[in-house]
Amino acid sequence: MGYSFQKRIRLKDFSYKGFWRYFVTFVTYGSMLYFEDDRYVESCIAFLKDLSLSYNFNVLVYCFMPDHLHLLIEGKEENSNLRKFISMFKQRTNFHFKKKEGNPLWQKDYYEHVLRKNEDTIQVMKYILNNPVRKGMVAEYRDYPFLGSLVYDLKEVFL
Repeated sequence: MGYSFQKRIRLKDFSYKGFWRYFVTFVTYGSMLYFEDDRYVESCIAFLKDLSLSYNFNVLVYCFMPDHLHLLIEGKEENSNLRKFISMFKQRTNFHFKKKEGNPLWQKDYYEHVLRKNEDTIQVMKYILNNPVRKGMVAEYRDYPFLGSLVYDLKEVFL
């Protein structure tokens, strides 16, 4: 796949604080296929659960593809700070992974898209959840083991 983030990609005059929704993508170091191993996925989900509470974010959807992670997250309070949340998530997961495996988990940067008020959250959720389907990995998203939500029961939301 070969994702790479060459330039500064944060919005210049945007605070990344508050009740915003973000579609975030992280790529593994060297685009390694780390997330074919459920141990790494489970570890990252545990950090997501803990840090989303600490930093006041809802994790609406996550999808661990073999070499990257997609999140749709939403600030729950005015002090919800995306940059701090992402920084801590990457730092903690990277430290934990590197301690066990000797290699970094993530590439240096990440991509985010700040959803506009008129963008449909459900459509973005479906887009993320159907990533394994588009890649031909499963017939429907429910068959893919490395996705979910810390807010919704996905079977109820999308039946």
